[in-house]
Amino acid sequence: MKMDTKEKILIVEDEFIVANDLKIILKKAGYEVVGIAPSVPQARELIKSKKPDWVLLDIILKGDETGIDLAWELTEVKIPFLFISANTNESTLEAVKKTQPYGFMVKPFREKDLLVMLDIARYRYSLVNDLPQQTVVSNDAQAFDGIIGQSNALKEILKKISIVAPTDTSVLILGESGTGKEKIAHAIHDHSFRKDKPIVVVNCAALPISLIESELFGHEKGSFTGANVRRIGKFEQANGGTIFLDEIGELPLDAQVKLLRVLQEKEIERVGGDTTVKVDVRIVAATNRNLEHEVAEGRFRLDLYYRLNVFPIELPPLRDRIEDVISLADYFLKKFNIKARKQLTGFSNSALQELRQYNWPGNIRELEHLIERSTLLATGTEITHIDLPAAIPTAQTNTSSVGGVKSLEEMEREHILHALNTCGGKVFGPGGAAELLKIPATSLYSKMKKLGIKQGHS
Repeated sequence: MKMDTKEKILIVEDEFIVANDLKIILKKAGYEVVGIAPSVPQARELIKSKKPDWVLLDIILKGDETGIDLAWELTEVKIPFLFISANTNESTLEAVKKTQPYGFMVKPFREKDLLVMLDIARYRYSLVNDLPQQTVVSNDAQAFDGIIGQSNALKEILKKISIVAPTDTSVLILGESGTGKEKIAHAIHDHSFRKDKPIVVVNCAALPISLIESELFGHEKGSFTGANVRRIGKFEQANGGTIFLDEIGELPLDAQVKLLRVLQEKEIERVGGDTTVKVDVRIVAATNRNLEHEVAEGRFRLDLYYRLNVFPIELPPLRDRIEDVISLADYFLKKFNIKARKQLTGFSNSALQELRQYNWPGNIRELEHLIERSTLLATGTEITHIDLPAAIPTAQTNTSSVGGVKSLEEMEREHILHALNTCGGKVFGPGGAAELLKIPATSLYSKMKKLGIKQGHS
């Protein structure tokens, strides 16, 4: 993004060398540095007198107050800010996230990375605050094919889709498994200027580790054993359109580095190739993982996280939009009526009560599967009973539960173990655990690996 006028930036940093480096880089890039403050009180004075457009914040400063304390004040007076810090532990990242910064850069940093982060931050800010007049913001689910419900939580999501879809901004969709992340990705693509070009879906969890680079970027003939013909990768297939990177949190670190380069340079290099290929793609990524936790544990790159997290959309679990359950159930009933060639008219009062009272740990996907099953089992003119899952027996394992409440990861592990035991250890094929759990076998293998479950389910 080019600047029509110099934007004023205040640097809040207690290390003189770092602050001076920042000042030199920013002035060279055309920004006006209005001051350097080593503490929160001094920053307050400069904010009052200089009225900066942006603030660059360190976290640990001189005195008792931190950059996070100042961030909350900046939020109140609507001054956008970014963090630049060497502190990336999980608790700090969680505290930083709550202040809703427009970026976070880890020290030490490169000049190019700083300027790119500022460009991304300025773009995000303009999206939220300078929405073009011609952009029509809709929160009506009827405008989005296959997205059902009228809850306030869903309306907020649809509003965000309307804002971001017409742009080329990267989108990160967050939410538990089964909340409809792929459906949201398709809605973004279908309401974009790229809608007549392809949307290519990539399940990062299902990519074989040895072939990730080939799958994403393609390969030349003879580049490795078995490469008998040139292969066009997913990014080239999506050229002009959108690439949806589902389960992005499952990518190994070396693949993350290569993906980051593609996002920065907008070009790919096929495996075994000696030339680069320009690609024009819009990035939409999704994950059910807590990426701040993954960053803190060293499993996900912070620079890639902020590259993808330009415009986050967080999907609520179904239990937090329970008022949409009946609308969704009606939608799925119509769908499976046609598929099963039935003419069920609806649900009995007792069945509706069951739908409303259930906690839906599997979210929309679980609801869909249960309505399909109930449709097939129904013998009258309506569904009178929902065959809800029984409580899963507690596995005899050592857990890190606090106060008897298990983590989602522990519950998922026990659920998979229960399915494996039910299927006699069979993972894929008819009667396998993947079929029982209604997920692809590749996804189940990935989850088993992540959760330390061996094929023998011991």
